[in-house]
Amino acid sequence: RVQLVESGGGSVQAGGSLRLSCAASTFAFTNNCMAWFRQAPGKEREGVASSWSIGGFTYYADSMKGRFTISRDNAKNTVYLQMNSLKPEDTAVYYCAAADGSTCDHWDRSDKFDSWGQGTQVTVSS
Repeated sequence: RVQLVESGGGSVQAGGSLRLSCAASTFAFTNNCMAWFRQAPGKEREGVASSWSIGGFTYYADSMKGRFTISRDNAKNTVYLQMNSLKPEDTAVYYCAAADGSTCDHWDRSDKFDSWGQGTQVTVSS
């Protein structure tokens, strides 16, 4: 498994921006899938976005399209989530996850990922 450490969470007002980072101990496989999930109190964990190392493919949940951008720096073993136009309903703990590349076929399935970070809190106030 890969060790993942998230950072960059915090509190912002609605309309603001945050950038989350996820540092991986290694991109153990050239073909890997990195994803961001989030979980709000009382709700199930949901997929936010993912990035497949092959071909630069990215995937987003519909409610995040146009507002969130996932990117990666393979030289630094780091994945980022740029979040713009934040809304109060984006408040949640955000988790980074990693798995082999085939997992991106089911990128929004949290049960398909075998490495997880500890999570970082994002709070958006109205």
